[in-house]
Formats: sequence, structure tokens, C-alpha cells
Amino acid sequence: MRRIILLLLFAFGIVSHFAYADTESDSLDALFERLKTAPDASASEPIVKSIKKIWLHSGSDTVDLLMDRADAALENQDLPLAIEILDRVITLEPDWAAGWNQRATVFFLMDDYRRSMADIAETLKREPRHYGAISGMGLIFLHRGDKKHAYDAFERVLAIYPQLETAKNAVNQLRPDVEGLPL
Repeated sequence: MRRIILLLLFAFGIVSHFAYADTESDSLDALFERLKTAPDASASEPIVKSIKKIWLHSGSDTVDLLMDRADAALENQDLPLAIEILDRVITLEPDWAAGWNQRATVFFLMDDYRRSMADIAETLKREPRHYGAISGMGLIFLHRGDKKHAYDAFERVLAIYPQLETAKNAVNQLRPDVEGLPL
């Protein structure tokens, strides 16, 4: 009986989004495992591309259109418009990490680090492995002069995505200030 009910719910599209989310989550888990063990940057690229494709799938044509418009506003450096559009994205899809992360990015570009950090926290509640959000956190710590927390953030990124060159460079540059110079 339960199976028949599930089939009917799928037929009417009622649980298709949730089923996709489960499949998406399983797929993301596998991709992140592969990302951790990728031997080099070129092996990481297709994995990262697949992760981003899943992350950017909102499940809503309306939200996808709004994200395209927010991206266009960002490209045209109309940051207030981008924020206004992203506010709508988050209202429509409050559980979608990509909306929060994109708004965090715009706040960062506006030098509004407090609101950017708040949106990064929301992103990480929804996707704790979001290396882009964690990298943004590291950059905010750097802008605040907090090298220790920046270093920790970039180390956290490397635990997720070991081949990310920008995180490697940040860790290497911050290491002497945080850990001290070798004897």
C-alpha cells in the first residue's frame, strides 16, 4: 500500500523534489569523497563542475530566472539591485544554499562584512562543505586583520577541496604569521 501511495505521489509530482534532493545528497556525498582524493587540480576540475551543477540547481524555474537576473545585475555592478533580487530568491527558496552564498558574495563586494558573514553562516547551515563560502569567510577574516581565523578557514577549505590553489596559497602565506617561522 505504501508503495502505491508513493507511486501516486511521484505521478502527481508531489514528492519528486524531495526524491531529487535525496539523490542529489547521495551524489554530492560521493563527489565530495572523490574531491578529497583527487590527485591533482586537473582531476578535481570535473568533480568541482559536477558539484557546482548540483549546487546551482534550485528546483524552481522562477528562482533560476531570478538568479540569472541577479548575476546580470552583479555583472553590471548594480549591487543594490542584485541584493534586492537575491532577497526574493531567498524568500522563495530559503533552504537553497546557493541563494544565501550569492547574496553573501554581493555583501562582500559592498564591503558589508557583517551581513556577508551572516549569509555565509546560513549557507553553511545548508551545505557545511561549501568551500566557496568558507573561502569567503577566510577573506573576511583577512580583511579584518584576523590571520589566525583566516588561516583556520583556508585549512578547512583544504580539508574539503585539497587541490584548491587559492586556498593552498593563502595557507602558505599565512602559515609563518600563525605558526611562526621554522627554526
